[in-house]
Amino acid sequence: MNWYPPAPKRRPGSGPWRAAGKRPFGATWWGKAWVDALEQRARLDPNRLPRGRTYARTGAVGELEVRAGEIVAAVQGSRAKPYRVTVRVRTYSEKEWDRTLATLASQVGHLAALLDGEMPPGVADDLAAAKIDLLPVAGEVQPRCSCPDWAEPCKHSAAVCYLVADTLDADPFLLFLMRGRDRDPLLAGLRARRATGVGGAASGAARGTQARRAAADFGSEQATSWGADAGLSAQQAWARWATVSAGGAPPIPAIPLPPPKHGRPTVLAVDPPASSGLTAASLQQLAGDAAQRAWELAHGERSTGLELPKAADLARRAAAMLTPATGQGDIVELASSAGVSARDLLNQALAWRDGGSEGLFVLLKDWDAPRASMMGGRVLLGGRATVRRNRATLVDRQLRLGRDGRWYPFRRSGRGTGAWTPDGVPLGGDQ
Repeated sequence: MNWYPPAPKRRPGSGPWRAAGKRPFGATWWGKAWVDALEQRARLDPNRLPRGRTYARTGAVGELEVRAGEIVAAVQGSRAKPYRVTVRVRTYSEKEWDRTLATLASQVGHLAALLDGEMPPGVADDLAAAKIDLLPVAGEVQPRCSCPDWAEPCKHSAAVCYLVADTLDADPFLLFLMRGRDRDPLLAGLRARRATGVGGAASGAARGTQARRAAADFGSEQATSWGADAGLSAQQAWARWATVSAGGAPPIPAIPLPPPKHGRPTVLAVDPPASSGLTAASLQQLAGDAAQRAWELAHGERSTGLELPKAADLARRAAAMLTPATGQGDIVELASSAGVSARDLLNQALAWRDGGSEGLFVLLKDWDAPRASMMGGRVLLGGRATVRRNRATLVDRQLRLGRDGRWYPFRRSGRGTGAWTPDGVPLGGDQ
C-alpha cells in the first residue's frame, strides 16, 4: 500500500473575490478580447488555464501593477509567502510605433475618440489592417512565477493573466502600455500627427484653400498657414495684459456672462418609436434637467447632481417635480420608468426637497448617534419620547438626527404601520 503526503492547502488570499455567480472575465469588449486572445491566439497551455481562473476568482491575486511590457502581481499559494508573478508582453519596435501612430491618426473618427480619452473597439481592426497586433498572439505572452511548478503558465501566472481582463475593463489604454508606451506619450504622438497633417504629406495647396475658406467664414484676417499651434506660456499670456495700457497687444476677450435663466427644451415634432420605451414628455424632462444643471454650473453652483449616485439623482429629479404645475403624476411615471415604488420615490423626493442628500440619508438609513446628542431629540419631543440609535420617537412623530447635527422631522403615515414620511425642513444645526 503506497502512502502519499496530502497536498498542501492553499492559504486564503487577501485580493478581491469574484466567486459570486462565477461572472466571466471581461465585462467590456476589451476585457473579452483579452480573454479570447489569451485562450486562443496566445496559445498558452489550455490544461493550466482552468485552475488559473479558480485562483483568480477566490482572492489569491493581489493588486496588479501594469508596466511597459509587463504585468507584476503577488499570488498567494500554499506557502506563507506569496509567489511573485511577472507576465511579460512583447513591446513594439520604433518602426511599429511609427506605423501605429500613422494608422490611428489616419482614422478621423477613432482619432477624435482617442484624444477624448475613449478607445473604440475598431482601433484593434485598424491596427490589424496595418499588420500590427494590439492583442497578443502566439509567443508574445511570457508568464514567469517564483513557484516550483515548471508549467507555463502555472496556475498562479494564469490567474494574473485572467485578471488583466478586469484591468482592461477599467482602462483599455493599458494595452498600449503593455506594448511599451503609456497613454500620455501615445496621445502626444497622435496630437503631433494631427497638427502636421495625417502622414505629413497632404497637399499644401489643399490646406491653403481650406484655411482661406475658414478665415472667410469667421471674418479672420490672420495668416492662413496650417501647422502646430505653439500656444502661449503663462508668462506670455500675463504680459499681454500688462502691455494693453501702453498701446500694445489687445486684451484677451472676456468670457461672456451666462444667461439670466436656463433655456427650455424644444418640443419634439414626433414621438420616439414605441419600441424605445421612451416618451416625448420624458425626453423633454431629461433635456430640461440637463439645461438646468448646465445653467447652475455656469453660475458656479456648488453641486448640480453630476456627482450623485443613481438613487440619489433619482430622488433629486423627483423633488423637482413636487410643484403644483407638475403634480405627483409625473413622479408616478418616473417611478415606473425607474422600476421603483411610487410611494417610496415620493418619500425620497420629499426628503431631498427638505434636506438634500443628508435628508435622503436619514430617510433610508439609521446610524449610531452619540447618546448625549440624542438627548436633544427627547427635549424637542418631550420626556416620554423613546430613543434608539439616531431616532427619537413619540407616538406618531419622530426626529432623526443627521450626521450634520440637524434634526429631521418625520410623521407616521398610518396608525399601526411602520411607514414614516418626511415632515418638513430640518431643525437646528447650521442652517
